[in-house]
Amino acid sequence: MPSLSAYADSKLVTHLRTGDRMAFAEIYGRYWKHLLAIAYNHTREKETAEELVQDVFVMLWNRRAEVDIRELGPYLATAIRFSVFRFVQRRGRRRKIEADKVNPGIIADGEDEIFARFLKEYIDGMVEQLPEKCRLVFRLSREDGLSNREISEKLGIAEKTVEAHLSKGLKTLRLKLKQSGLLLLAALLAG
Repeated sequence: MPSLSAYADSKLVTHLRTGDRMAFAEIYGRYWKHLLAIAYNHTREKETAEELVQDVFVMLWNRRAEVDIRELGPYLATAIRFSVFRFVQRRGRRRKIEADKVNPGIIADGEDEIFARFLKEYIDGMVEQLPEKCRLVFRLSREDGLSNREISEKLGIAEKTVEAHLSKGLKTLRLKLKQSGLLLLAALLAG
């Protein structure tokens, strides 16, 4: 039998769903450092980051038969970011309760800002996964504010091609946001 380290993520996920502890251990070994780095980058607290990573892996094991994981790395990265977001929200609420004189609007604004930063980071990560030409067109449009005509001239491609790349990019982002639940979460928080 080949070593589990040679297995692709998709095969590990299949084994994980059946309760294979060795597959879970391999997933843990592959991703814990990356998830720890993400959590630490947001919390700047080593112990908190470690706890958040443990929580994500406990959730993965407990929900192994239920979760629909298409790409393991992005799934776990999203899970740790949600975990960090919830931690920051809880800590913000705790501080609000502890400080009687705090203006309630300040906490809500802070949470909104954190969610906006999280959502931007998440979308930036998805944009990175777009095909090269599509990603370039998307960035020129959304980040640099260029019109379709300006992008067409800059890249030497037809305006219809620019439109096609933008449509493809937006469709892909919408689908990934919907699959991750972020589209629903953003709508709930906005409403």
